Order: sequence, then structure tokens, then C-alpha cells
Amino acid sequence: MKTKKRIILIGAGGHCKVIVDAIKLGKEFDIYGITDAKLPAKTKILGAPVLGKDEILPDIFRKGIKYAFISVGSVKDCSVRKAIDKELKKIGFKLAVIIHPGAIIAKDSEIGEGAFVAAGAVINPGSKIGRNAIINTSASIDHDCEIGDFVHVAPGATLSGGIKVGSETHIGTGANIIQYLKIGKQCLVKAGALLTSNLADGETWAKTDRKFEYENKPE
Repeated sequence: MKTKKRIILIGAGGHCKVIVDAIKLGKEFDIYGITDAKLPAKTKILGAPVLGKDEILPDIFRKGIKYAFISVGSVKDCSVRKAIDKELKKIGFKLAVIIHPGAIIAKDSEIGEGAFVAAGAVINPGSKIGRNAIINTSASIDHDCEIGDFVHVAPGATLSGGIKVGSETHIGTGANIIQYLKIGKQCLVKAGALLTSNLADGETWAKTDRKFEYENKPE
């Protein structure tokens, strides 16, 4: 029987529960514990123990735990996830790829380090998922899409074929995006929106009562 790799998770919020569940259902990793800035040590998340704050990560690495995963979620601001990523790399951790066994992923797709693919998500042929991206529950990524680093495709969002999404963009819950569009960096497609045109860096697209509202990012 193949020995599982031990892994430390960083962040014990709601998104962490989803990560813990996916890992426990998989066959690759065994959760050593979780670090969190707020929760006290000995708290448990679906049975996985909180060991302390992030300051203990170097000690955990020295104990032989070589794999880590960022279990902090994001809505639009990726600064916390980016800071954790930088610190983990500095310490020397390898960032795992976590894929729920209930996800459907084409064999020729590419998944970047630190990415998470949740239950019911679909990634079709020719698609590339960037570093630390989140493809959340039942999200659908069709053929030949390119999803940038730190992008979050929220639950139930649907991306048609050939879409390019820039880094740190958030695609909201239940959003729908038509084929071959280009979405810039740090954009926001709000929950339930229907996107039918390209977005430049930093722009927001929203849908309200069947009318489309186009917003520029505040200065």
C-alpha cells in the first residue's frame, strides 16, 4: 500500500473544511495539522487538529513535513493567499495540488501547483489552471480555457470554451461566461452575472434584474 504524504494546511475557516474533506476522500495526502491566526490550538476541523499560528510553520518543516496547502479562501482580495504562498516558498514547502475525487478532469489539462479542484467541478480538454487557483464546487471549465494564478472560479460558475482569465480575478457564484472572451487581471464577475464581452484589467461586470451594469474599478 502506498504511503500517504503528510501535509500541513494554512487557514482553518470554511474553505478549509472543503479542503479537509477532499483530502480525506483522496489517497495522496495525510493531514498533519492546520495552522490558523485566530483559532486556538487543539481546535479540530472535521477531525484535523489546529496546531497553532503560522509562526510554527518553520518548525513543522524541520520535522519533515514537506507539503503544504493554502486553505484560506478568497472572494476578490488575494493578498492573504499571496502572502502565505510567499512565506511557504521561503520556508521550502512544496505546494500540493488537491483534487476532490468527485471532480472530472481531462487527462491533457494542466493544473498548477497549489491549485484546488472541488467536488463536481469539470475541467475539459486543453484547459490550463494556474498556480493557487480555486475551481470551486460544481464549477465548469470548458475546452481550451486558460485560468490565471490565484483565480477563484466560485461554485456553479460556467466558463465556455477558449476563455482566458487573468491572474487574481474572481468569477462569482453561478456566473456564466460565453466562449472565447478575454478577462483581465484582478477583475470581478459578480455572482449570477452573464458576461458577453471582454474585460480589461481591474474591471467589474454585474447583472441586476435582467439589466447589465458595467462598472469600472474604483481608483
